[in-house]
Amino acid sequence: MSRPVVAAKRDYTDGAREPWHLHEEAQFVFSAHGVLRVVTPIGVWTLGPQLGLWLAPGIAHELHAVGDVTMHSLYFEGDAAPWTSPECRVLAVSPLLQALVAAMVEDRSTPHESRATLITPLLVSELKNAPLAHGVKLPLPADRRLRQICELLIADPANADSLGTWGDRVGASERTLARLFKEETGLTFGQWRQQLRLVEAVSRLAQGMPVATIAMELGYQNASAFITMFKKSMGETPQRYLKY
Repeated sequence: MSRPVVAAKRDYTDGAREPWHLHEEAQFVFSAHGVLRVVTPIGVWTLGPQLGLWLAPGIAHELHAVGDVTMHSLYFEGDAAPWTSPECRVLAVSPLLQALVAAMVEDRSTPHESRATLITPLLVSELKNAPLAHGVKLPLPADRRLRQICELLIADPANADSLGTWGDRVGASERTLARLFKEETGLTFGQWRQQLRLVEAVSRLAQGMPVATIAMELGYQNASAFITMFKKSMGETPQRYLKY
């Protein structure tokens, strides 16, 4: 890259995927429109509009479009990156940050360097000071049996089968699975399933789905029970969560 920070924009149709890949540079991706899922070996992040994910250099990842998505990416040379730690982090994307990235994208099609030079320090500062966002990460285990359970639950988040039932299917005791879930994800099986439903709820909310429909699709008895769970976990009601 000739510039320390480079911006790019890409549109995806519903269901589109970018297969596993990695970058030598640090990367920040966010959804300006639609829901973007970023899958890494250790977790899945579900990014609604105005939410972005910081990826350190060399982290393998896959991208999934949930609905039609407009994605913006920033790529940072080593010294330009606002962080050096390897941890992924989810950030709220302010209107100013989004406008700065859009201007950087537009600048790529011109030979003029002056605007990009002026934008870059402000963009990095705005990114560094962006508030952390919570509730959109779903940790993934490494154990083959747990991974199988997780993949099936991701495909059917309303499933309410007990861990013992899942153990019969994958050939492991409930006690073993419970221990491994806690060791590999930091969550109990029940907490992991609730987190799955939470990130799925965020995805559906970002697509404009009614709360009552989301509650039904995620296995809640009624909308009130779903709203109570959501507010307890996210600190906001579903209707207010995506309003920045």
